[in-house]
Amino acid sequence: MALRTIREYGDEILTKPCKQVKLMTPMLSMLIDDMFETMYESGGVGLAAPQVGSLKRVCVIDVTGEDPYVFINPEIIETDGEQEGYEGCLSLPGKSGIVKRPAHVKVRALDRKMQPFELEADDLFARAICHETDHLDGKMYVDLVEGELVNNEDLELESEAGSESE
Repeated sequence: MALRTIREYGDEILTKPCKQVKLMTPMLSMLIDDMFETMYESGGVGLAAPQVGSLKRVCVIDVTGEDPYVFINPEIIETDGEQEGYEGCLSLPGKSGIVKRPAHVKVRALDRKMQPFELEADDLFARAICHETDHLDGKMYVDLVEGELVNNEDLELESEAGSESE
């Protein structure tokens, strides 16, 4: 496994739709391993292939740090409810913005063995699935941000000030 360079906002690859994966290959397996290592090292909960320079419809997500998922050719087939909250991205380090997402999603994808599966997710996991699927379509969360992007440091200071006054 190896750490890969995360492409940052403004890199043209992040605006391109990814291609369907038809076959698991040793190179694709290595990409998936590298994506997990890169995501964990960077402190993220999800990472999509274009963020490391590959235009394949693959993303990895682990919102708990103990439950890693591989999604190959993911397709969101159902959504329900709404959640609003701050969202960030490894391709735009240090920034966050308020984004509305479904509170619940149902996704269909292939796993690492190229076996189809369906999964339902809520809250942060649902947000991560939507966020990473957007990457595979060449979209970034900044296009959905309501208001301005903020520095994560400012959010942390605001959060600390709020907890001190409670």
